[in-house]
Amino acid sequence: MIIVEAVDPRHPEASALLRASHALMESLFPPEDNFFLDIDALCAPDIRFFAARIGTTILGTGALALRDGYGEVKSMFVAETARGQGVADALLRQIEDEARTHALPCLRLETGNLLTAAHKLYARHGFMPRGPFGDYPNAPSSIFMEKRL
Repeated sequence: MIIVEAVDPRHPEASALLRASHALMESLFPPEDNFFLDIDALCAPDIRFFAARIGTTILGTGALALRDGYGEVKSMFVAETARGQGVADALLRQIEDEARTHALPCLRLETGNLLTAAHKLYARHGFMPRGPFGDYPNAPSSIFMEKRL
């Protein structure tokens, strides 16, 4: 059974996954097109950070950034060994539930154009393409999506 719960991003297993995610993004995209939050930024009061685990092992992370008029999906990452087991789905459901508790009208996200598995995940959960939002530039490697809640 997958358990999703709020955790501190500095938890050793969660921070290891975050570092792996950051390394992957840095290997795929130029520095100016990397918009991930570092671990300290994920500890901010406007961030709700979640980890998914099976047993005691953390296998995935995801966060909700509370923004003015919307929530932003951040830091979605699943350990390679756990992909295809529903971990990302469980995290995204938790993020959506948290956004609803804050009465947010929609969720938005930015993801990389090379991350096809992520695109499929978000589309399966009802996210639709949209243009840049917030402070994001119209970066060539970015895809922006939104889901009305």
